[in-house]
Amino acid sequence: METIILAAGKGTRMKSRLPKVLHKVGGKPMLRHVIDAAKSAGSTREVVVIGSGAELVTQQISGVEFVTQAEQLGTGHAVLCAKDKFANFTGTLMVLCGDTPLFTGDLLKKFADHHKNSKAAATVLTAEMPDATGYGRIIREDDGTFKKIVEHKDANSYERQIREVNAGIYCFDAAKLFRALTAVKNENAQGEYYLPDVLTILKNEGEKISAVTADDYTQTLGINSRAQLAEADKILRQRKNLELMNSGVTIVDPASTFIDAEVEVGMDTIIFPNTYLEGATKIGENCAIGPSARLTNMKIGDGVQAQFCYCHDAEIGDAVTLGPYVHIRPGTKISSRVKIGNFVEVKNSNIGEGSKLPHLQYLGDTDMGANCNVGCGSVTCNYDGKKKFRTTIGDNVFVGCNTNLVAPVTLGNGAYTAAGSTITKDVPADNLAVARAKQTNIAGWNDKRK
Repeated sequence: METIILAAGKGTRMKSRLPKVLHKVGGKPMLRHVIDAAKSAGSTREVVVIGSGAELVTQQISGVEFVTQAEQLGTGHAVLCAKDKFANFTGTLMVLCGDTPLFTGDLLKKFADHHKNSKAAATVLTAEMPDATGYGRIIREDDGTFKKIVEHKDANSYERQIREVNAGIYCFDAAKLFRALTAVKNENAQGEYYLPDVLTILKNEGEKISAVTADDYTQTLGINSRAQLAEADKILRQRKNLELMNSGVTIVDPASTFIDAEVEVGMDTIIFPNTYLEGATKIGENCAIGPSARLTNMKIGDGVQAQFCYCHDAEIGDAVTLGPYVHIRPGTKISSRVKIGNFVEVKNSNIGEGSKLPHLQYLGDTDMGANCNVGCGSVTCNYDGKKKFRTTIGDNVFVGCNTNLVAPVTLGNGAYTAAGSTITKDVPADNLAVARAKQTNIAGWNDKRK
């Protein structure tokens, strides 16, 4: 089985400069959902028909082949644009829409299996819609077999009352599909070449046409507007939350927890409200995440506690405590048993095991050893206005409160800095660095002011 995915439409109702199929649902482009579902169903090759915004689509989507529909003349014309890609293909050709991201690989596999087992020339997936407005209606013979599909704009008043609709998903005998496409006409309200007309043509030739109804109509919903995008996103996130809860994750309030499709969470982890887990985030077991945490493309170990924090593109070891009010920035690797307290920012740094950043610190471009303690208000001064430099801190180092470490600078193992110091030179191992002006008390100064 190979697949054609139709993704050339402009999506004018989205009112966006971004091609419709690149809008994200559940954290990834809707077209990516469709491709992944096709592969999961057993498709061995995917050809995507693109048109509007083609350059952006090819930049963001990989692992497929592309063909261009220069002028959007309908779904039948779009499939015909891909004909040369399948010149030597004689198997089952599945046709999907790039703006229907909710169907699963399981649904498509069952659908494709039914097509093969029925030995039909073509099979269409249908759905019973509560509101069928805008969808092509499935017209059946008196015995229940497929008769034809009538597009909404071409349907009469009786046909518009039918709630069984075309989900835009098909399986075809490839050779018969392309032969029938040459006979499709554009004599309709839109002046377009409709792919569903192929079914009528094949039926009139005496070929078997099958129609299979999806168990859950929500899996077949298409997206044409921002409102429909939000509804699809809600459905996907509910599905993801249920999947995680069924695997042993506690989600305190699913309605206020937003987890992307690719996120992985280990058993016995608790997710508290107002938490966002995004991108390729992977969280270990026995963690407590949230409330009010946002983790994007993070790798989180076991036993981590993270509350009121924003962490992205970084790695956190086991038994780490984060928060509240922590910002972990890209390129950071925090080892096990580290404590990072309130109002701390770490960027592009390595923090050794057991070290502590309890409160009010900024560490940028820093390599810190194990079992260090950084006092309140201390910062690394890593940027001189033109270049950024690294700070190196050994094991068992104590950085006093309000210390400025002016990079590039190295603190050896066991070094200390006195509170209020500005360190501009390397500190050897086991040394105490004091870099502050000697205190002077001026008697009577307050009286003179008055």
